[in-house]
Amino acid sequence: MIIDSLANAARYYSVHPLFQEAFEHIQKQDLNNLAPGKSDISSDRLKSIVFVDAPLKTEAESLAKFECHDKNIDIQLCVSGLETIGWKPRESCTQLKGEYNPEKDVSYYADQPDMYFQLGAGQFAILFPEDVHAPMIGEGVVSKLVIKVKQ
Repeated sequence: MIIDSLANAARYYSVHPLFQEAFEHIQKQDLNNLAPGKSDISSDRLKSIVFVDAPLKTEAESLAKFECHDKNIDIQLCVSGLETIGWKPRESCTQLKGEYNPEKDVSYYADQPDMYFQLGAGQFAILFPEDVHAPMIGEGVVSKLVIKVKQ
């Protein structure tokens, strides 16, 4: 997992071959006027999901879908608001809930996070397949942009 601000995004271009394209896409956006929904950025390699004024959840609601992905890396950017995210390394998780869903590229766990962190406007987290996460915890609303990066 990586946590940082957009001002430092270029530092991570070399971590994955698609990160430069992903962050350049983010930088081209008018973040204050994003339209909610899903779109392809680069065929099936990069996809974006935009949440605008999305209601935040209780910790219990978010932990009901304590998730990780096998085929995608998430770049989760907080555009506005303050979001708390729960995290635990996948190797420490022992309570798989159901089967891996290949169509949605998601596995869920019943484990509890090892830690929580917050993202404010202009901050992002890069969550790799080994990062089990519970996003969108808090009060009020948040606007965020999630880039799905194909492994």
